[in-house]
Amino acid sequence: MIIRDLEDVKTVEWGNGLSRRFLLEADGMGYTVTDTIVNKGTKTLIEYANHLEACYCIEGRGKVIEMDGTEHDIFPGRIYALDKHDTHWLLGGEDEDLRLVCMFTPALTGDEAHRISESGIHPSVYGEVAAGS
Repeated sequence: MIIRDLEDVKTVEWGNGLSRRFLLEADGMGYTVTDTIVNKGTKTLIEYANHLEACYCIEGRGKVIEMDGTEHDIFPGRIYALDKHDTHWLLGGEDEDLRLVCMFTPALTGDEAHRISESGIHPSVYGEVAAGS
C-alpha cells in the first residue's frame, strides 16, 4: 500500500504552474496521479505525444481550447480527457488559479516539465522536444 501526503510528494514547476506528483513510474502502478495548479492569467499550448491524460477540476476556473477553436469551460466537478493526444490550449482563470487532479498513462518518471516555446507556436511536451523549439 502506498500512502503519501501533499507535503511529501515531488513538486515540479511545469511552466505555468505546479505539478505535485503523488504516483510515479517507480511506484509500479502504471500511471501517475498529480495535484496540478495552473496559474491564473496563463495560456499554455500543450500536446502529449507519449501520454494520455485526464484532468478533474477540484478548484478554480479555466478553459481548454481545442485546435479547431472549440472552447470548454473548466470548473469544479468537470473532467476533461485527452484520449487522442489532443493538442490544446490550457488557460488558468482570469482571477483565480485552476486546480486539477490529473492522471497520466504511462506513468511519469517524475522530473518531466513542459518545454514552452517562446513563440507560443509549438506545443509544450513531455518526453520529447517539440519540432522547432
